[in-house]
Amino acid sequence: MAEPQNLVAASAPPAQARIVIIGGGIMGCSVAYHLAALGERDVVLLEQGRLTSGTTWHAAGLVGQLRNHESMTRLIRYSTDLYARLEAETGLSTGWKQCGSLAVARTRDRMVQLKRTAAVAKAHGVTCDVITPAEAGRLYPIMQTADLAGAVWLPGDGKANPADLTLALAKGARNRGVTICEGVRVTGATRMTIDGRSRRIRILDWQDKQGQAGRI
Repeated sequence: MAEPQNLVAASAPPAQARIVIIGGGIMGCSVAYHLAALGERDVVLLEQGRLTSGTTWHAAGLVGQLRNHESMTRLIRYSTDLYARLEAETGLSTGWKQCGSLAVARTRDRMVQLKRTAAVAKAHGVTCDVITPAEAGRLYPIMQTADLAGAVWLPGDGKANPADLTLALAKGARNRGVTICEGVRVTGATRMTIDGRSRRIRILDWQDKQGQAGRI
């Protein structure tokens, strides 16, 4: 995995910013990347440790497009396209590999459910083939297929390395002007009333590992 030194800001966080993201895992770095892609430039990301040092590196990195809801299907399709082009954009590996996936059924009821889900997937442009146990066995030879009722094959599914993917997103965000600060922990937040109606967080207190503290 690539070392992230070249992706982070060595200085303390700025005194102010339009948008502050707390957490440098895959979610935080993805939000930073996409905000920058939409034209936001005054964005700061704060991570209390190192990028990916939280739960992100525990993830398996499996990317499956078979979902019951249209919004999730569209999101996963977008993600697979993004992972494929992010390496060329940033020069960092994401570990993305389009290897396909199998979902198997051992009962008729489960097979009916898979067929319904496959129909939904196809309706949203996802390649999803209903196949026989024998066809599933040819795709995955070490699998026992004698007790299967059938399966579905999604050739567009794949896997990625969550940590590498996060660093690529972080570099893409920083290339567009996002400030990323590691070793900076948020210690408090102050809400302020705006127009007498809504209360929004307007001030964040932070402290770095050297004991330096400040507000943003």
